[in-house]
Amino acid sequence: MILRLLSFARPARGRLALAVLFGVLALGSGVALMATSAWLISRAAQHPPVLMLMVAIVAVRAFGLGRGVFRYLERLTGHDATFRILADLRARVYERLERLGPGFHSGDLLNRLVADVDAVQDLFLRVLLPCTVAAVVGGLSVGLAWALLPSAGAVLLCALLLAGVVAPWLTATTARRAEHRTTDLRADLTSHVVDTLHGAPELIAYGAAPARLAEAARLDRDFTRASARSATTAGAGAAVSALAGGLAVWGSLAVGVPAVRSGALDGVLLAVIVLLPLAAFEVVNGLPLAAQYRERVRRSGTRVFAVLDAPEPVPDPETPTPLPEAPYTLEITNLQARWTPTAPLALNDISLTLTPGRRCAIVGPSGSGKTTLTAVLLRFLEPSSGQATLNNTDIRDLTGDDVRRVIGLCAQDAHLFDSTIGANIRLARPTATDEEIRDALNRARLLDWIDTLPQGLDTHVGEHGAQVSGGQRQRIALARALLADFPILLLDEPAEHLDVATADALTADLLTATEGRTTLLVTHRLTGLDAVDEIIVLDEGQVIDRGTHTDLLSRPGLYRTLWHHEQPPEPTLIQSA
Repeated sequence: MILRLLSFARPARGRLALAVLFGVLALGSGVALMATSAWLISRAAQHPPVLMLMVAIVAVRAFGLGRGVFRYLERLTGHDATFRILADLRARVYERLERLGPGFHSGDLLNRLVADVDAVQDLFLRVLLPCTVAAVVGGLSVGLAWALLPSAGAVLLCALLLAGVVAPWLTATTARRAEHRTTDLRADLTSHVVDTLHGAPELIAYGAAPARLAEAARLDRDFTRASARSATTAGAGAAVSALAGGLAVWGSLAVGVPAVRSGALDGVLLAVIVLLPLAAFEVVNGLPLAAQYRERVRRSGTRVFAVLDAPEPVPDPETPTPLPEAPYTLEITNLQARWTPTAPLALNDISLTLTPGRRCAIVGPSGSGKTTLTAVLLRFLEPSSGQATLNNTDIRDLTGDDVRRVIGLCAQDAHLFDSTIGANIRLARPTATDEEIRDALNRARLLDWIDTLPQGLDTHVGEHGAQVSGGQRQRIALARALLADFPILLLDEPAEHLDVATADALTADLLTATEGRTTLLVTHRLTGLDAVDEIIVLDEGQVIDRGTHTDLLSRPGLYRTLWHHEQPPEPTLIQSA
């Protein structure tokens, strides 16, 4: 897991190496500052000529300034490299979630894309960088102490191993379960809070808000307890490190004093070997915490790679066929599809042809397979058998992105971002001018309303379009689809969740706006479909009738009502017994 995460650092390895170098220079300056200061104080106590102290005085100033400068450069280069790595990793995760999103909970998506990816930065800033710097500077410190007095070097080496190896190992061992629990609880709490906020109106309306908030409070308490256990583990590691530092000082004093008495060590250097561990232990003080972060990174990395390694539901071909030239004819032949290998067929033997400019309506009750058909056409679902072709090229031989450049979707739940009307529509074509946006709005029958707004196109729609009505939200989504100028446009239940009058008006405007454009309208309503060239009636994934609006309404007595919440026009369209 850690090695896989490190592979993402290859493009930034030069910056990371530079950060390590600056880290070594910063902590090395700290150790050198302590050693030089100790010598300077001891030597100055002997009242030598001041010129004999000038080199040490200058060195103290240089090491003091260098420590701060090199620390700043280390933070600057280290964070720059890490943020570059995170940007690349987050882009890869987003690309995967773009295809795998329906398989994850909305709050879990947010946690994986934000919190789990952010946790990976700790691998470089709080694990890799400190450990590497500690190994280099710790080794140099031991070497300096050994050169002055071998026994003092041995004492410092043992103490550093205790603080830099044993303490982190104990911390990692005790933190493994705590970090596993903390990461999972953080994900659960994030998902719960996001869903609670999204569903707040319904929770309040049905009186379920108190129970939902109580569950959030329980998850928060569990997360707090897990975080406290994690903090306790970090504190224990810090305590062991501090104890080792104290032992190193006393141990150096214990071997240094006899060495001075025996003449093996100059008395001025005694202060150096006694105070050197205080600076040397700065390099290992953070290693127990680094071990804890390593466990956190491992857990978050597992969740990130669960996204990156998840198989694509609809993989692109290894050698895709080039996209054929426009104009496009979409032909569906004996199409069958199911959502899982063991699920029943959601589509069974569907055939239709959409020549350039032809408009067709797919009509049927909920669960009849209408949305499944759009998922197949947009390459979000692999057909079980049969085929769909663009100019006689099977869409399975094209990349999904190529197919979606030809076939565009205006869905019933089209998302509006918390931005302006103009910005939401310009998503379809960032280079579009205001006049082009106004033309799309005019075709969507929304321009007159826009012109009455004080801020016009700069009017904010609110989160999820909360500041506009349902009909206006759908018309903005339609204008966005029209601006994209897809050769083939799929309209999936555009009038769903609207009152009858608004739905009728929107359907009529949709058909007017798409006149002359190849269009497939998916709906459960019969009203206003006299403008389409063909209506195909689906039920339980099968075609049970097809024809023009007039043809279907001329067959009373053959069908029972498919639309239970709406009174169809007379004569009633009913399904045969």
